[in-house]
Amino acid sequence: MTQNHIDHSVPVQHALVIHPVRAGANARDPQARLEEAVGLALALDLEIAETLIVPLRGKTPATLFGSGKVEELRLLCEVEEIDVVVVDDQLTPVQQRNLEKAWKVKVIDRTGLILEIFARRARTREGKLQVELARLAYERSRLVRTWTHLERQSGGFGRTGGPGETQIELDRRGIADRIVKMKKELEEVRRTRTLHRTARQKAPYPTIALVGYTNAGKSTLFNRLTDAEVLAKDMLFATLDPTLRTVKLPGGRPAILSDTVGFISDLPHELVEAFRATLEEVQEADVVLHVRDIASPDSDAQAADVEKVLDEIGLDPEADDVTLIEVWNKIDLVPEEDRADVEGAARRDGAMVASAITGQGCEALLNELALLVDETPEIDVTLEPGAGEALAWLYRHGRVTDRHDAADGGMTVRARLDGQALGRFERLFPSAQVVVP
Repeated sequence: MTQNHIDHSVPVQHALVIHPVRAGANARDPQARLEEAVGLALALDLEIAETLIVPLRGKTPATLFGSGKVEELRLLCEVEEIDVVVVDDQLTPVQQRNLEKAWKVKVIDRTGLILEIFARRARTREGKLQVELARLAYERSRLVRTWTHLERQSGGFGRTGGPGETQIELDRRGIADRIVKMKKELEEVRRTRTLHRTARQKAPYPTIALVGYTNAGKSTLFNRLTDAEVLAKDMLFATLDPTLRTVKLPGGRPAILSDTVGFISDLPHELVEAFRATLEEVQEADVVLHVRDIASPDSDAQAADVEKVLDEIGLDPEADDVTLIEVWNKIDLVPEEDRADVEGAARRDGAMVASAITGQGCEALLNELALLVDETPEIDVTLEPGAGEALAWLYRHGRVTDRHDAADGGMTVRARLDGQALGRFERLFPSAQVVVP
């Protein structure tokens, strides 16, 4: 007797991805923007049936696209059996509803798409609350006379607007109540996290935060520097919740490294607000590493987007006494003939070149971080010829940052030693001359 197997798998959704190009807007390459939108759609497991770049001729408040283009896209949806149309732009609630009516398919805009990805990826209690809060704020703006099925009923209660309007009001109130409740819950979670952070600050560990455009390779770099196994995929928004690990810097000093959510251009304002707490890790950091995908043709525009979001969350490296370093990641993907130029540009800009995949530049990055967060005082030590044992002791117990050998075999060494180690050094090697610069 054969058993009937029930297929519980989610049916494949065929998607059309459209990137509208507004006249005189955004200097970003439309093809790169379209590819990014496709990446977002793939992150939701949509099957991409067709992609289009559509220039917008003029302003069409009702549908965004002109009537001829709306009809053309309707036919395309029919022929390709499209289930979902992704519009890589912010649609007003009215535009979204009109396009769904015209095309008879689900329409999702850039904001909705990003919120949906965040909702699927959030793992921690705080992450889930933040995403839900952002989604509720987004949904509240979508409640615009969508309850048309109620409008056919008689409204004879002396109210204007009919029962449909009443239903919208009820829904709005329901969403508003949930927002208030969730904000209270989130406040409690944030309070707990602040207590944890205060406890961490009592430990004498400096903090280093990774930020960057989504898919710049932050998690891969995080894993490389900390020997951790954080999810690192070639996928948009692979990391949502902040992950903290201890990294041992050269010289033995530990530091706390935090991996954060990737930024993206036109980040929905609901999410900027909702993820402000997640990005508090960045605001509290001693050093911020801005990880860039230097192999991307859109690298400069992505960097500008990250700077814009940092500005939106109120991070001003100069005012906040935070050291910001750019890490030009994925140098291994830059064509060999262009690498020397990229490395030269990095030196000019004070950036560091690295490959989280191959490990190139990671040791130099750790050395640079060790210098930046090292608060032990520097000393200059003059050693007599043949004082190899004293030199070896300095390398073993301190951090040698500079060394000059004299013609007679003596040398001057600049090193960092804490007070206890300095006392021991002076007792063990009384002939060494120690000067605090």
